[in-house]
This record gives sequence, structure tokens and C-alpha cells, in this order.
Amino acid sequence: MNEITVPRAYIEGYQEAREHDAVTADNYLRHTMVGDPLLDPVMAELADLAPAELHRWVGAGIENDEEEMRKAPQALREFFDQVNTPPSWCDFKDFEPAARIFYTEVNNMLVAFVCGTLIEGFTTLIAKSFNITGRVTRGPGDRRLRQNNRHLMEIFFPGGLERDGEGWKTTMRVRFVHTQVRRLMARCDDWHEESWGVPVSAAHLGLASVVFSLRLLEHSSLIGAQYTSEQEESVMRLWRYTGYLMGVPESILFTDREEAATLLAAGLKCEPPPGLDSVIMANSLINAIPVVANIESPREVRAVKSLAYGISRSLLGHEMADLLRFPKRGKVTSLYKWRFLQAIDRMRRDKKAIKAENFAQVLDVSQYDDIGISYKLPDHVYSSQSDDW
Repeated sequence: MNEITVPRAYIEGYQEAREHDAVTADNYLRHTMVGDPLLDPVMAELADLAPAELHRWVGAGIENDEEEMRKAPQALREFFDQVNTPPSWCDFKDFEPAARIFYTEVNNMLVAFVCGTLIEGFTTLIAKSFNITGRVTRGPGDRRLRQNNRHLMEIFFPGGLERDGEGWKTTMRVRFVHTQVRRLMARCDDWHEESWGVPVSAAHLGLASVVFSLRLLEHSSLIGAQYTSEQEESVMRLWRYTGYLMGVPESILFTDREEAATLLAAGLKCEPPPGLDSVIMANSLINAIPVVANIESPREVRAVKSLAYGISRSLLGHEMADLLRFPKRGKVTSLYKWRFLQAIDRMRRDKKAIKAENFAQVLDVSQYDDIGISYKLPDHVYSSQSDDW
């Protein structure tokens, strides 16, 4: 076995994970010390550019502005030359079943996404980097949640992940933000690589791709969504390509559902138990839900948060919910309440009406700015000290 640098926070979990699956555990730990092998060196080379100039080139590259890109830095041109063409294993036709089912099941998928997968993702040490920046907890948390909703909507939209699709663009924007945060945080006194590995590491992003695909299917099925095996496979393939676009190295990018489940099991064993950063991030997400839903009545706010906490406890289990300091109530009742509401909704409307209304609803809870997609990047590790982006 090649020598592996094990950040201190992972020592105990890594040893336990190796007892179950040494190969996957070793691979996961190696990637805690890896960021984005393709984009990180590019952004390091562009570090001296003025923010406005950097944003200009990033925007031109993502928007595929060939004329503007002829004047861009060579390193950035070469990066986009590599990512503009999908890998040989990507077939956009594979994503069509996922796109068709999304707008039928979007209510269940959004609830599972917000109350299950996003929160589960923050039970790992990735929560520490997000909490340090303060983007969610001390900034506009509802905006972050709306942006997550928009990203989900855009990648599932028919053709969304093709080169000029909005899903491709929003995913690439996420990749640039992660790389910029990684670069800024590496110089931050609050981040200790020897303890936690590389900020927003390839290990965390590879695990997130599994959570956003496999666990999204599992959580939404518990809530009441219904999928065929073809649709489930399509969702997995769609998220595999999304992970690839986000910069997950293929060395830790799942190939199928079985491999995703193996990575999930090993990765979660390697991760230390969720700490205060995870508690803060998880509860911030729940507290942002009423704001995103434009609910202002104190009584309704309490009811929505209670339902969200109950559903989340049902999906994550009592042990994890307790670690995240969620209220100790509402598990079974909340889940059955949501299923009942969805069943009544299905009985009174046909499938076309459901898709049309769901599309309108997901637009309402997604972040769309007047200027379109912003390609500004943070210029300070702390959100409170960064220019708007």
C-alpha cells in the first residue's frame, strides 16, 4: 500500500473503515488531500488578476464566448478545451428518464434534497469549510438554499447538462467557487490541513455526488416518490456526469449504483462524528426553509420548521438527528403527514397538471437574478469581508 497522509480528524474512523473495506477506505483518505487537480493550478496561475478581470474570463469561458476567450489567459483556455467535450462514457440520452420523472416527483425530491441530502452532506467535515466562510450561517442563507434548488432544477431540465445548457453552466460555476474557496482557505489561519485535509476536498465532493444521487433516490422514495429501475439508473448517470463537471476526479467518481453505495459506506465510516460545524450548518438550512418559501406568519414558520425537522429526523435517523441537535419529536407523524398531503394532491390532479404546477413551484423557490448567472467569485475567505458574488 502506498503511504497515505491521514489528517488527524480521520485517524479513528479510517482504521475502522479499513476493517470493512481497505481499498475504498484508502482511496477515500488519499482524496482528502486532493482538491481539483485540473482547475486548482489554473486558478493559482490567475491569482494575481484583478477580480473584475478574473470574473470576466470565467464568465466568457462558461458562456462559451469564443471571441472573448481568444484573449483569455492560456491556462484558462486550455482548461475549457478539456471540459467542453464530455467524456466517452457520457451519453445525454441516458439522462432523459431522469428529466421526465423529476417534474412529476419534484415536490418529493426537493423535500428529500433539503431535509435529507443537503443536511446529510454537511454531516462530514466539509461543513467546517462552509461554516468558516460564513456564507450560509452569517450571510444570506436563504439565497444559498435557493441557489442549491436552482442547480438541482437546471441539471434535471431536458438538455440542461449539454454544453450550452444552464445545468452545465451552474455546475461549472459551483466548481469555480469551490476552487476559489479552497485557494483562499489554504491561506486562512482558521484552516488546519494537518487536522482536516484539503478544504472542499475531492473526497468530500466525490461523497457529495453519491449523497446527491443515491441518497436522493432513497430519501425521496421514503417520502413517497416512485421510480422505475430505468429512472433510478438515469438519475445516477446524470449525477455521475454532474460530479465530473464539478471537478470530482474519476479516481473517486462512482461508475454505478453499487460502487456509489460502497463509497458511501466507506466514506461515512472514515468521517469523524458530526461536530459543531455540522450542527450549525444543518440547523441553518432548516431555518432558511420558511424564508425561501416566503412564509412570514410566525405560526406558519413554526409549523413548517417542525415538519422539516420531523421529516429530516425520519430520513437521517434518531442517532444522527440527535448529533445534529434536532428537536426530539415529529419523526413518524411528520413523514406520514407529508405522504398523506402528497397522496391527496395526486388524487385531485392529472400528471400534466402536476408537472406544470411543480415547475412553477420550483421556480419560486430557486434563485434567479435579473442579470442571469453571476460569475463573480469570493475575494475573501470570510463572506462578511468579501465583495458581493
